[in-house]
Amino acid sequence: MADAKAKKKKKAEQAAPAEQPAAPEERVVPRLKVRYLEEVVSALVREFGYSNPMQAPRMSKVCVNMGVGTAIQDPKTLEAAVEELAQISGQRPAITRAKRSIASFRLREKTPIGCRVTLRGDRMYEFLDRLFNAALPRIRDFRGLATRAVDGHGNYSLGIREQTIFPELDLEKVDRIRGMDITLVTTAKTDEEARALLRMLGLPLREA
Repeated sequence: MADAKAKKKKKAEQAAPAEQPAAPEERVVPRLKVRYLEEVVSALVREFGYSNPMQAPRMSKVCVNMGVGTAIQDPKTLEAAVEELAQISGQRPAITRAKRSIASFRLREKTPIGCRVTLRGDRMYEFLDRLFNAALPRIRDFRGLATRAVDGHGNYSLGIREQTIFPELDLEKVDRIRGMDITLVTTAKTDEEARALLRMLGLPLREA
């Protein structure tokens, strides 16, 4: 009897299909990164005559800083700012603190006064895609960004007056308007190269 059960169990195991290992999740490459690799690099090589595609400038990182002066009187406003910046950037922000005391502002050293994030890799490209194609065009009477906002080292800085231009935020939950500073850090050696890189990636710069 036991032998019959064992044989029946063995036949069932042989008939059952073997379990297939779960397929690894396919990594989605940001479309702006694909555009850089497939279009922008070759365009930069043609424009500046690089002997090697590796000489073409690229994005290094993006720094986003949100100052929250009201946090001195109401710490809860800083919590709201941190939450909003996390939704906008897709990364948890770090708290920034005052470097020194200023009596006239009732500000003490090391008091939390803002938050910031530094984005690299895929998160950087995803943020830039949303910034260039979704957020900036929502600015009222937007006619492009100034070309002169390059720092001489290939980095471009811009200020945003209202965080509500980012579609990731639920406007009904925004307690107050906050601005932010965004710095686009590139490996470009000249401002001309930096402007060309950013324009080809989609940064809406004003013509001359």
